[in-house]
Amino acid sequence: MMRLLLLLSLAITCSYAFPAVPETDSEESDGKLAEEYLKKYYNLQTDGNRQSRKKSSSPFSEKIRQMQDFFGLEVTGKLDADTIEIMQQPRCGITDVGQYSSFPGSPVWRKKEITYRILNYTPDMATADVDRAIQKAFKVWSDVTPLTFTRIYNEVSDIEISFGAQVHGDFYPFDGPYGTLAHAFAPGNSIGGDAHFDEDETWTAGSAGFNLFLVAAHEFGHSLGLFHSNDPSALMYPTYSYVDPNEFQLPEDDTNGIQALYGARENPTEPAKPTTPTKPTTCEPNVIYDSVTTLRGEMLFFKEKHFWRKIPQNSEVEYHLIKSFWPSLPSGIQAAYECQEKDQVLLFKGTKYWALSGYDIVKDFPKSIYKLGFPRTVKKIDAAVNNKETGKTYFFVDDNYWSYDEEKQLMDKTSPRKISEDFPGIGHKVHAAFQSNGFLYFFNGHRQYEFSTKLNRVTRLLKKNSWLNC
Repeated sequence: MMRLLLLLSLAITCSYAFPAVPETDSEESDGKLAEEYLKKYYNLQTDGNRQSRKKSSSPFSEKIRQMQDFFGLEVTGKLDADTIEIMQQPRCGITDVGQYSSFPGSPVWRKKEITYRILNYTPDMATADVDRAIQKAFKVWSDVTPLTFTRIYNEVSDIEISFGAQVHGDFYPFDGPYGTLAHAFAPGNSIGGDAHFDEDETWTAGSAGFNLFLVAAHEFGHSLGLFHSNDPSALMYPTYSYVDPNEFQLPEDDTNGIQALYGARENPTEPAKPTTPTKPTTCEPNVIYDSVTTLRGEMLFFKEKHFWRKIPQNSEVEYHLIKSFWPSLPSGIQAAYECQEKDQVLLFKGTKYWALSGYDIVKDFPKSIYKLGFPRTVKKIDAAVNNKETGKTYFFVDDNYWSYDEEKQLMDKTSPRKISEDFPGIGHKVHAAFQSNGFLYFFNGHRQYEFSTKLNRVTRLLKKNSWLNC
């Protein structure tokens, strides 16, 4: 069951530490990050003294224990890698501990008919797509409660919705890209219930950037009076994670929470059955692969929750659900590569990666990409490929790439480098990559480049689905 939100704002914050600095500086950086995090989300009161962080009985350590307990981590009171990683994730700006002494009561709307107004729009999305996302986000809550949500245009509404950047008219200024995503206020007069979205973020109707429907649905939970849940599967969990909006169903934890405030709908709406996506044709021209890898002579092409499997002995290309092979893997694998020396395939999403031995997930995975030597500024990997001639794995992140020595298990000191400088002709970004017959193959949107490392140039421009008998 969730706790109730009093008048607080929803925000998502990320901070990053950098590698290649002395350990003492790294510890100091992590300590400062943790201190700011605990001040913001756990009401830490401290003078910023570095030495006080090291005392096991200090307020700093006590707040770490509280945070670790909330997120289901091992409660040590120490800044271990798992705790720091959680602190780096995009999340709500609402505290994870209630301040009931400051805001008594449980604020809710004292009526069933709630109005909302969209004051302006983001240029990232079509106006109609924004309208649909907002309407669908309200429907999440009206489906399970007696509440109705009506849009109005010319009068002040109960819930005012707007997009803005930096200082935007309240006491909670936004902080630029990848920091605070949005914030909302509990039911009440004036600003109560209002929801603001950071215009410096990239808003979308899909999985790229930040999905407006998902963030808005979470925000409106706060607008209705819900606090955070410590259930990782709940919509009201503090950190942002993507779920296909077409398959979204309000989790039981959220349903119980909102019905504790407003009661259940007399004639509840039957949950919409997830639509079964039409199987795309193997040679669909508009498909852009999330990642591509080889696996013991086979080829795997990942796209959202599915993958194509090409087996050399078979003329037909197979099409499968990722969950049907690996129930514990997420959808939307963003990068993948095979390391033949280790007989493993590594799969990446966000800041985590998994290892396969054949078609079995290796024990003790997933692991953090930061264990490979990435700085904490890296939040996801776009593509990866292992060059078996050199033993190096290339990780592509935006317009840079990182070179990792598989034998030494170390990131090369020259990393990162510009993609365009060392792989001329393939563009500035890579969406997927793999190696075959001594060539590297890079996918950039609808294009596929065959690249010779010996000649250091593109040798052929291919159709992206040429490997799938197209």
